[in-house]
Amino acid sequence: MTKTAASPVLEIKGLDKFRGKTQVLHGIDLCVNAGERLALLGHNGAGKSTLIKAVLGLIQAEGGSIQICGARPGSAAARSDTAFLPEAVSFHPALTGQEQLTMFDRLMGAGGDVNALLQRVGLGDAMQRRIDTYSKGMRQRLGLAQVLLGRPKLALLDEPTSGLDPISRQDLYAIIDELAAKGTAVLIASHALTEVEARTDRIAILRQGVKVADDTLDNLSRRAGLPVRLRLQTTGPDADQVARKTGGRRINGASVEIICTPQDKMAELRRIASMGDTVVDIDMQPPRLEDLYRYYSTQEEQS
Repeated sequence: MTKTAASPVLEIKGLDKFRGKTQVLHGIDLCVNAGERLALLGHNGAGKSTLIKAVLGLIQAEGGSIQICGARPGSAAARSDTAFLPEAVSFHPALTGQEQLTMFDRLMGAGGDVNALLQRVGLGDAMQRRIDTYSKGMRQRLGLAQVLLGRPKLALLDEPTSGLDPISRQDLYAIIDELAAKGTAVLIASHALTEVEARTDRIAILRQGVKVADDTLDNLSRRAGLPVRLRLQTTGPDADQVARKTGGRRINGASVEIICTPQDKMAELRRIASMGDTVVDIDMQPPRLEDLYRYYSTQEEQS
């Protein structure tokens, strides 16, 4: 994907938020650049929704600052530059999808091609239907069409694939890619780790209101030093011998699994290669985002 030159769109510095006497955000620093896709991860109660509400200007923080293209949250300039897709979208049930999106377009003064947007999100055949006949996934698609109005500089997406089938999820991330390619900074709050793993540029993790990780997946993996799994497919009679030589364990009949550190990976591969035809295939499994999320969400602050 071709990206625009990086420039700050969302800048959060030292953000503190209290709920009564309980501090729910602790000195959060976070930046999302133009054309960047950032995944914001964390358990329920980690502070993701509170952070998004603060960026939208719906709540006031007790410390720190937030700027959206240099404007404060809730200002006319920030609202104009920001689009938001909540997890549970709500529209007027008596309107058609076309009528609802046309109303939003007029309110925003965007002058967009409403029908083309509805086609783009897969609602072309349903644009004349009343919204009360829409499934949850169709309402989510309509919400995405609203996000696309006006070409926002910042898109905040809270569980954007909620209610979508697998094909629709792929379509949604293709649209997110298009937004980023045109320079929109995209922040995605999600629990769907396998989805964001391959479709975002950076991962930020909150734990109890503290940012414990913020980097690319490769850098987070390198810093965590989690083990790599090598699964060897052997000729059946040789599986026990391969397991003894490698220190691995035999699984699923003719397979042998070896667990090693990232630093030892190449040495292990050379040792396996020296075994010749007794090893017929190798499957290497580096740490996945689920593993990294589990690691960082149970650690003290890492960034």
